[in-house]
Amino acid sequence: MVDERSGIEIVVVESAGFCFGVKRAIDIAFDLARKDRRGIYTFGPIIHNPQVIEKLRDKGVFSTEDVYQDDAKVMIIRTHGIPLDLMEKASKMGYEIVDATCPFVKKAQHYAKLLSEEGYQVIILGDRDHPEVKGLVSYAGGDVLVIGDKEILPELKHRVGIVVQTTQPVENLKRLMGKVMEQSKEMKVYNTICNSTAQRLAETAQIAGRVGVMVVVGGRNSANTTQLANLCSSVPVRTYHIETAAELKLEWFKDCRKVGITAGASTPDWIINDVREMIKDIGGRQG
Repeated sequence: MVDERSGIEIVVVESAGFCFGVKRAIDIAFDLARKDRRGIYTFGPIIHNPQVIEKLRDKGVFSTEDVYQDDAKVMIIRTHGIPLDLMEKASKMGYEIVDATCPFVKKAQHYAKLLSEEGYQVIILGDRDHPEVKGLVSYAGGDVLVIGDKEILPELKHRVGIVVQTTQPVENLKRLMGKVMEQSKEMKVYNTICNSTAQRLAETAQIAGRVGVMVVVGGRNSANTTQLANLCSSVPVRTYHIETAAELKLEWFKDCRKVGITAGASTPDWIINDVREMIKDIGGRQG
């Protein structure tokens, strides 16, 4: 057990927690729920945070992966967006569609479509299994490649256009650009990385370099939260990825004088505050 007299200093990353796009989507969902309307669904989890999804379910907002919902009156499009074909199917269902797609994701969708229309071979830098990337692919036409970080590039065409999953680190984009330049004669790049993602990664790296333990808070299915955990581990610093304060263990903080807390873009303030208060209870002090 950590001695309460040890006085652990707690440093919270300033940009930790909800980004603009997530806050907007959550506000939309809870506002609809407050109107006491039945038949409210989100297409897929509106954000990648199980605790928030549970709170919405308690308010009558349910997640579905099927646009065919007989009792649906409202369908909220998740922050990550959805593929074009699903949007077209949803528009024919007769229920109200509320588009909560993050504006940064919408911009990436627009650029993917634009590059395709201009005749570029479109490369999407990101995780091919992520819902945001699946949506981007549908906007990029048939001549599209999805490339993950450090993947080997296939043979490319002479004109290549690049868009980026909004939560990718900028270093991944720089590496990809260098590889594309070795093959192609013309490269057009839209840096669609969300500003808050880059800021959160930079601030997290700075704090991770001067603490004994980093606690990363957020859904285990959240790509940007996982990136934060990987970043901290690479510093290196002892890193623990948790979803809630209940997962904290006293032994993690033994002989530790300074703890850093960061959180993904889908992590609400109340969960971050719970984690901070729990660490304070075992001997921490706010830094």
